[in-house]
Amino acid sequence: MGVRPEDGFAEDGARARRVLVREIEAYGTLHDPAWRTAFSEVPRHLFVPCYYVSGTGGYERLWSGDPDPGRRARWLHGAYQDEPLATRVRDGELLTSSSQPSLMARMLEALEVRDGQDVLEIGAGTGYNAALLSHRLGAEHVTTVDLDEETTESARVHLAAAGYRPAVITGDGARGCPGRAPFDRIVATCTVPSIPYAWLSQCRPEALVLAPLSTGLILLRVRDASHAEGRFLPTSAYFVALRGGNARFPRRRPMGLPRQVFDDERFRFLRTLAEDTLDAREALSLWQRERRPERERFGVTVLGGRQWAWLDDPEGPYAWPLPSG
Repeated sequence: MGVRPEDGFAEDGARARRVLVREIEAYGTLHDPAWRTAFSEVPRHLFVPCYYVSGTGGYERLWSGDPDPGRRARWLHGAYQDEPLATRVRDGELLTSSSQPSLMARMLEALEVRDGQDVLEIGAGTGYNAALLSHRLGAEHVTTVDLDEETTESARVHLAAAGYRPAVITGDGARGCPGRAPFDRIVATCTVPSIPYAWLSQCRPEALVLAPLSTGLILLRVRDASHAEGRFLPTSAYFVALRGGNARFPRRRPMGLPRQVFDDERFRFLRTLAEDTLDAREALSLWQRERRPERERFGVTVLGGRQWAWLDDPEGPYAWPLPSG
């Protein structure tokens, strides 16, 4: 557990965290007291000293050093809202963000970590997620990787300010971090088009891998370096794509597809997951025939150099190949 230094917003931040924790609990998350303590004690505002909010004229910047006390108060209040925060924007494009805290809590609890386990995080972001992991497990058990050197340096500074010093590595997240392997858990905070095989080879047997895929979260149990399998969690999830990856999300409604169908979260999940195999009409036919299946009916298998998504049964009639990892 880190010992964070005091800062000018410590007291107000502590009050705001208590409110945030109650809000997250209201969503049915934070069953594990250890994670509740982590969210109660890790100061999110230290990880988002500057962020952007959408406005009519584009993005508006809020930051901790604003000379206007009203805007500083807005910044601190926003830092503890249960919302994602845009932290880096370039030419109108979102590059990095701090994820919605309640979604982070769901993902961290789904990892089912135990004392002494080693965790690899793909996508350092602001460093906040790595801080929560460090609080729970000890910083020596946490490694976070990001392709962008500016991102890792910023995360490292934020983590140190909060009193945590996990391994922060600049590198290609798709390749994992072989120098720190093996790992008991791998969690990605960026969307991937498929599961990188390098991750499995860096896992201990029975490790868990949790990653955003399509518009959901796949949780895989690793059997060995070439075999993993699991199902999607019930929740939807939208993350920035793994840098260098080719994650895709349908943005245009195909001709003849009703708007209410295209806008349905469950249909878009299937449509994206099977985009290379099913056209829009085929996906619609399957979706209706299977009575609008929930995410948890879908899964992914990685085996012997290939991987595929499936509905209900890995060997059943509904399966779609995923890109090579």
